Amino acid sequence: MRQATYRHAKKSTPTMGKFKKLLDSSIKSKDTEEWLDMHFTRPVGLVMALAGKRLGIHPTAITAVSIVLGVAAAWMFAHTDTWHNLAGIALLMTANFCDSADGQLARLADKKTLVGRVLDGFAGDIWFFCIYFALCCRMTWLTIPGTNAYWGIWIWVLAFIAGVLCHSPQASLSDYYRQIHLLFLKGKAGSELDTYANQRATFDNLPKSSPLIAKMFYYFYSNYCKSQERRTPAFQRMMAAIKDKYGDVSAMPDELRREFLDGSRPLMKYTNILTFNTRAICIYVTCLAGCPWVYILFEIIVMTILYIYMHKRHESLCEHITRKIA
Repeated sequence: MRQATYRHAKKSTPTMGKFKKLLDSSIKSKDTEEWLDMHFTRPVGLVMALAGKRLGIHPTAITAVSIVLGVAAAWMFAHTDTWHNLAGIALLMTANFCDSADGQLARLADKKTLVGRVLDGFAGDIWFFCIYFALCCRMTWLTIPGTNAYWGIWIWVLAFIAGVLCHSPQASLSDYYRQIHLLFLKGKAGSELDTYANQRATFDNLPKSSPLIAKMFYYFYSNYCKSQERRTPAFQRMMAAIKDKYGDVSAMPDELRREFLDGSRPLMKYTNILTFNTRAICIYVTCLAGCPWVYILFEIIVMTILYIYMHKRHESLCEHITRKIA
């Protein structure tokens, strides 16, 4: 009996070791990953990715499934009863697992593409657009707490402010800052930082016979990159100074590169707060508590304050490094 147990343990150890190795390789860096993702979302996503690889499923198919699940979750949140909201939580969590799995599968199957990466990010935008819409449908004919007035058109106005004016730029810049951090930490090979100039050049060089969908993709993606660059003037000046003096980030003095990373690392927790998990948990709690309007106000007030603080700190850091270079 003991021998059988020993043989089983000896046989299972390499398997667990291989899984841990794959999991570690799927994590871009501990600086840019949340605890919840590292210990929960990523492991579950990797299991799904390994199953997808064995079944020959394409990463884009998993992304498509995540979109369907996210939209279904939004429909559940439109209801006021507990069971629908619990179903919405389960669906949105599964959508997030799929969102993790598609990227991991793309790396495992060597099917990483720019289109796949952008579609992966776009999936989350679709989830939240539908969730905001569902919450508005849910609250339109409910009364504003402490009054006899209905939310009516005002909840749609607040949702527009929260989703379009707050959520979208916050998530966009948070991802940009993480890719910047990875560029200084791991170099070009470890970062997915894109520039407007490069993507616009790709768009301009597309053959006239290219499909319309390809032209639309590069046109909108290049403008997405442009919006990130427009909001980070100090970072753009810093990168110009690095290019003029050293040619590339990899050629910078190690001491200067480490100084940037030491300043950027504390800001990574804000980039994580401003992406998925914090928002999702707030949605879960407020929907179950019957006060989803709290989430919308949380988005407008709390998340905006964090966004302004993160942006100001990062720009100040870039200005400091630029002065040192000069």
